[in-house]
Amino acid sequence: MNDEADTTRWDVPTPVMVDIRLSVNRNDYPVTVDTRETLLDTLREQLDLVGAKKGCDHGQCGACTVLVDGRRVKSCLTLTVTLDDREITTVEGLAEGDTPHPLQAAFIEHDAFQCGYCTPGQLCSAAGMLAEVRAGWPSAVTADLNATPRLDDDEIRERMSGNLCRCGAYVNIVTAIGEVAR
Repeated sequence: MNDEADTTRWDVPTPVMVDIRLSVNRNDYPVTVDTRETLLDTLREQLDLVGAKKGCDHGQCGACTVLVDGRRVKSCLTLTVTLDDREITTVEGLAEGDTPHPLQAAFIEHDAFQCGYCTPGQLCSAAGMLAEVRAGWPSAVTADLNATPRLDDDEIRERMSGNLCRCGAYVNIVTAIGEVAR
């Protein structure tokens, strides 16, 4: 008789599947998702919206940033099952028809990307960040917490610090966002 555990016979848990309705970029999608499935995987694999990128898959790089009810979220850390009846905006939904979002136009104008892998997350994060500033939310570098935040380069850098660019296009990203903000 062998006292070692037989690790080849582990029971694999059965996935729990749930039917929900996602509202993405002003379109409704009925989807069936595994309760362990992330929003990033649902967007890319079920809805064929591949703008949000899988970078680190740990919420550290920001390449997967999308907006949920106008707020920035890392879609690689967000379970899809929690988003029934919430409004999701991906980079594909920022533009109005054929007219690019002002941030998209500014990124092109100021060459605010190199390889472009992080750009969708940067754009969604910037859109959410501008809404936060309009709402008067301070950041860690806001000097006067009682005044409307002034969006200078230091504020932009702090508020965008959750989005990494491995190519180092930060200078042009800050310039592009600053142009739209001012």
